[in-house]
Amino acid sequence: MDLSSQDVKILDILQNDASKTTGEVAESINLSQAPCWRRINRIQEEGYIQKRVAILDREKLGMDVVVFATVNLSAHSKETLDSFEDAVQGLDEVVECYTMTGLWDYILKIVVRDIRHYEAFVRTHLTTLPMIREVHSHIAATEVKYGTQLPLNTQLK
Repeated sequence: MDLSSQDVKILDILQNDASKTTGEVAESINLSQAPCWRRINRIQEEGYIQKRVAILDREKLGMDVVVFATVNLSAHSKETLDSFEDAVQGLDEVVECYTMTGLWDYILKIVVRDIRHYEAFVRTHLTTLPMIREVHSHIAATEVKYGTQLPLNTQLK
């Protein structure tokens, strides 16, 4: 990793608000616009910035339920794992998927309108995948903290 302290500041600014112009970013870190633009270009080309997106308000869009589903597969061959992971890529309701150590093979973060939507999703999509042995649903009651920002200031010192 070859990031300067200014690069880290740029990344922190952009991960909090990707709509900032190069001029605004430059002003925030006391750098002129051209060198700031070059730094942003370099860190993008090096892959530190994957993409710039808009973060939507799921509740305003009527997606009131977040479910964390733990999944165990019936087998653990490379083909089974790859098949499950490929299938998950095609399920829009699954917004995150992680392999796990310990009791569960995977944990899925699923966002849906309501409990009925979740039940329909499980019945028509998730449990129809032949490699799934069991699914346990954990419905989030209250969102205490949500963020997409990485802890740059505490991790990159």
